[in-house]
Parts: sequence; C-alpha cells; structure tokens
Amino acid sequence: MTDTKPRLGYIGVGLMGGPMTARLLDAGYDVTIWNRSPEKMDPLVAKGAVAADGPAGVAANADIVMMCLTAAPAVNAVVFGPGGVAEAADDTKILVDFSSMRPDLTREWAEKLRTETGMAWIDAPVSGGVPGAEKGTLAIMAGGSQADYDRVAPVIDAVASRFTLMGPNGAGQVTKLANQIISGSMMMIIAECVGFAKRAGVDAALIPEALKGGFADSTLLQLLAPRFAAETYEPKLGALETMIKDLDTIADVARANNVPIPVTSQVLQVYRLLASKGLQDEDITALTKIYSERPFG
Repeated sequence: MTDTKPRLGYIGVGLMGGPMTARLLDAGYDVTIWNRSPEKMDPLVAKGAVAADGPAGVAANADIVMMCLTAAPAVNAVVFGPGGVAEAADDTKILVDFSSMRPDLTREWAEKLRTETGMAWIDAPVSGGVPGAEKGTLAIMAGGSQADYDRVAPVIDAVASRFTLMGPNGAGQVTKLANQIISGSMMMIIAECVGFAKRAGVDAALIPEALKGGFADSTLLQLLAPRFAAETYEPKLGALETMIKDLDTIADVARANNVPIPVTSQVLQVYRLLASKGLQDEDITALTKIYSERPFG
C-alpha cells in the first residue's frame, strides 16, 4: 500500500457494510471498523481490518469515515452521541453516509457536523443490494460538495460501478427515494407476476429467460423472479421492514412537497399488510405470500 491512500473507517459491517469493507481491504486500504454487534467484525479483522472500541475510535484513525446503518436514529447516535464520530472529527476528515434516511435530516446533520467540527458530510445511499456490495457493482447517489465528492470518488471506485453527484447535501437521499419508488413497486409487481403465472398453470421459473431482452426485462426481474418462483429466502437480500421504512419516508417527503404518489401508496399498503402478519423481518421473498392459495394460514 502506498502512502497516498487515505486511511478509511467503516461503521456498520452488516449485510451491506461487511462485503463493502472486504472490497476496500482487497483494494489495499487500511480500514478501521466498528459494529454494534462485535462478532460481525471478526471475519474482517481476520482479513486485515482493525477493530475500534467505538465510532470515535474509528474517526480518530481515519481520513474518510464511512457508515452503513439501519435508520436515522442509529446515524444520529453514531455521529453525535457519546463516543460518536463528532468527538474525533476535524476539518481534514469526511463522513460518507451510505445509510438511507430523510433528506431534511441529512441536511440538518451535515450542517451541524460541519459547523461544530469542520468535518464534511456526503450522503451516499446505495442501490444494488447484497449482490452489488459483494461484486462492487453498486450504484451510489451522492449529495455534497464537488470538492468532497472528488476526494472520495477514487475510494468509492472499489465498491461501486456508478457514483453520481446529484447536488448538495440531501440530494443523494432524494435520489435514493426515487430509486425506491421504482424498486419497491417492481418487487411487488414481480411477486404478482410470479404468483399469477403459478396460479394460471405456467412454470414461473421460466419467466426470466422468456422475457429476457423484452420491454419487461430488468435486473430485478432476473434476480428476483427465480427466487420468488422457488420461494427462496436465503441468502437474505433485505428485510421487508427496510423497504417499509423507505416507502414511509417517500410518503412523508411527497406530502411535504405536495406530490401525488398513488401507485407507491398502494404498494406501501401491501408491505404494511405483510408486516401486520409478523413478517417484517422476513426477506423480500415474503412478498410471494400474498399470492399463495393460503397466504397466512
């Protein structure tokens, strides 16, 4: 490793953060990590990462701190709580947040971190799921300054095939929500397509190949239709509750901007129905339950 490589930190090494960190290590970066559940750090430590005792420890040993957390309260606690990133922040460091949350909170917290410590913030939510994290083919939508984007872009190349600056802080989050309007609805539509085919007597496993190259084809169709047809839940791609969180955020932002979202609103109600049956922690394959002959019995 050359001296020109920045020191990296990564907070939250779960389904997405784990493989992303592994790719950074493979690219020759020094990476200091922390995770609330410490056992998730073990494979990465074995691979060469250094475990810190908390978020401040990560920030103290990194020029660029990355984090991928479940929701806004976790982001707030990790950055501004006791032992948080802010305690070791200064104007030489940049925080890259891969988490998905409300754009207004991102703008508020980015300004707070910059004002109180000088540390820059880039909101950088991702799309591509666990397979994209493992292969380094994620699409990442950024909000922040051009200078900060340019500084972190070479690092992001190790984990993503596309890294686009969409505007100032919050713009990355808005773009991710636009992505989730498409993804959340498409997941539901693919489950409906598979359920329809099965109940009408067609081998649903053949649908991805049959539709490949046509107008209905997509990355999601090729990835999810075989899983949905076989009702496969492992390896886990993502929990229903994660999509519900994002769809709820879309509904909030739409109301604030007086934007009608009739299709997304209907899709959200189906996700909420599944959650009401205790399936919120299940993989997105649980969407297929709606179309089974006895969905909850």
